[in-house]
Amino acid sequence: MERSMDKLFFERNLLALSQKDPALCARLSGAETTRERYRFLNSRAGEIVPALVNEDGAARPLHSLIDPEKEGNRLVSTLADEGYLIFFGLGGAFHIEAALKRQDVHRVVTVEYDIHGIAELLASKEYIALLGDSRFHLLVDPAAGELEAFILETYQPALFGGIRLIPLRTRTAFDQGAFNAAAEEVSAAIDRLSTDYSVQAYFGRRWFANIIRNLFEAGKQQSALPPVRNAAICAAGPSLDRQLSFLAERRSSRYLIATDTSLPALLQGGFQPDAVVSIDCQHISYYHFMPVTPAPLQIPLFLDLSSPPLLTAQSAAVRFFAGGHPLARYAARYWRSFPEVDTSGANVTYAALSLAECLGAETIELYGADFSYPLGRTYARGTYIYPYFEARQNRLAPLEARHSAFLFRTSLTKKTVGPGAWYYETPSLRAYREVLEAKARRQGARLTAVPGEGAPLNLACSGRSKHQGPYRLFAPGKASMSAKEFLSSYRNAVAALPLPEENMARYLERLAGGAKQILATLLPAAAALKRREHYRRCGPVLEAVKEDALAELDKVLKTGADVC
Repeated sequence: MERSMDKLFFERNLLALSQKDPALCARLSGAETTRERYRFLNSRAGEIVPALVNEDGAARPLHSLIDPEKEGNRLVSTLADEGYLIFFGLGGAFHIEAALKRQDVHRVVTVEYDIHGIAELLASKEYIALLGDSRFHLLVDPAAGELEAFILETYQPALFGGIRLIPLRTRTAFDQGAFNAAAEEVSAAIDRLSTDYSVQAYFGRRWFANIIRNLFEAGKQQSALPPVRNAAICAAGPSLDRQLSFLAERRSSRYLIATDTSLPALLQGGFQPDAVVSIDCQHISYYHFMPVTPAPLQIPLFLDLSSPPLLTAQSAAVRFFAGGHPLARYAARYWRSFPEVDTSGANVTYAALSLAECLGAETIELYGADFSYPLGRTYARGTYIYPYFEARQNRLAPLEARHSAFLFRTSLTKKTVGPGAWYYETPSLRAYREVLEAKARRQGARLTAVPGEGAPLNLACSGRSKHQGPYRLFAPGKASMSAKEFLSSYRNAVAALPLPEENMARYLERLAGGAKQILATLLPAAAALKRREHYRRCGPVLEAVKEDALAELDKVLKTGADVC
């Protein structure tokens, strides 16, 4: 009778699991429930408590043998605004069930190891309520990187609030190596998400405002650009000063791409780039183009759709691309297809490298890519920072003091690379260098860096010597409607978003696919509003960002593409 009851529990639990995770259900169907990984004890309150059996045959209960439900409630009672929870260890799930009773818990991820042990647990009692909850997800024996990828895909800080890891201590002690590795993946995901979210919190509203205004200019017809074979990318590091002579020798055989920061330095040195790329959404980007005003550049200016609208007047040949913002990707899908340039490196040199790839470059050279401050210098001569500080110096803050304040505005690490050769490195510059090096390992183009004075670049990559496959022309597609018609349609879709519910996971589950895409376009702006207004609950954040977006759209639709 007991064995038939075990089978009944197991089949009922698998049936509940099959509705949302058929792959895991199939794995569990082939697992064994008779390996005696666990013993099952009765608590004083009458609940079944699983106890892990160690090598000596001793059983260690995973929960209280007095009142496991009370213990579970106590474990999650300290939650503040953490709505995304990661549990290490399933056990009898008393702690997880306690978390799911709270409406402010939006997602629960449980990590476990040993598929046969999980099968034993599912044969011991009903987990149907847990397995049927849309907020709950079980990862069993996840492959390396799987947990990190799942967190990156499912965690929305603007909607879910904070994130917390809650280990079931007795369980994790039995598999310390596996759970320690999982903890490192959680930490890596949080670090990456924190960086992305902090950028959204500062620039989310500006990105939104820029994109909806740029669509009027982006709707103009453009011809396709022919593919590029050999490219040179100029960043604005101090090493560029000495590298210009080397660039001069190779200029005729290179398609020269300037980052916006390096543009004035190149023009001052007598170089006319073939292209300029800019991704910064702030108005300070305008200072990079001061040396060429009032006459616009006669070369292509490649702009992210989230760039400041005033930059479109700086070139007679503006070409927009879709970076990573969900609204830009939405416009590219439903209005007019734009070339997609990878801007995930969060710096313009990375974006320029991605642009060179999109243009079909087979070999790419980097100039001025120091990703550090060689000998304490911040930028190459001729860049915007010199006239910018010269115009603002006074007796109390002379030019040297302004440069020094700029240099020491964040933590610095001094590194020596040889006699009399050293550089300062910041956490941000090191991160920019590392993501570019990682991109070099993935890409097909052959990438080299001209030797400089800054942080050495490790550019080992799988670059090919010849182009493989067809070339893609860099050009936008045909617009399906006017920019005003598209923005009107988008405005109506934003207005139609239903009011948020208390629990975000259930709210997202009930949204139709199109509504989810519209919501995604608002999330960066939601992060900015949450930071500014200090919202703690998700519902008010969504209500505020919806109202803010509609007001901004109405302003643009009424006045046209006015520059904000």
